[in-house]
Amino acid sequence: MTKEAIIVLSITAVYLLYLLIRVLRGRSVKRRVRALARNAVEMSPEAFFRLRNKTQGNSREHISKKYDYEGVYILYNKTRHMYYVGQALNVLSRINQHLTGHGNGDVYADFKYGDRFSITSIRLRGSGHATLNELERHCIAQYKADSTGYNKTRGNKD
Repeated sequence: MTKEAIIVLSITAVYLLYLLIRVLRGRSVKRRVRALARNAVEMSPEAFFRLRNKTQGNSREHISKKYDYEGVYILYNKTRHMYYVGQALNVLSRINQHLTGHGNGDVYADFKYGDRFSITSIRLRGSGHATLNELERHCIAQYKADSTGYNKTRGNKD
């Protein structure tokens, strides 16, 4: 075997190894996102509004303000089988905005005109992701929210 053939084979082997690692890493990310979503609480918009409107003791402040958190939320239109994935420093407040007309206009229009939705949220802390952008990108990819859902992009870059 010539020196050039050995070099070509070596480069090809390294490239194939690189592709294999990318495929395996992609599978583990998808499994992690599915597990996070499976372990998250899913609720209807009606249940969300009941939770949001609860107050604490004599305070008029909604419980949702005290317990808001940084993470990703997944709005699933059960009628149209479409997902919207977003991120927020205050997830509960941001979900509320979407359902009251101050978020994605397409999501709100479908909700307002009677499509059935479910809401799932994933905390950044404990998710195994370093940033909100990373978690959001992985969720958008998992649910194909950019190609068959409401998302217009694949998510923010870090």
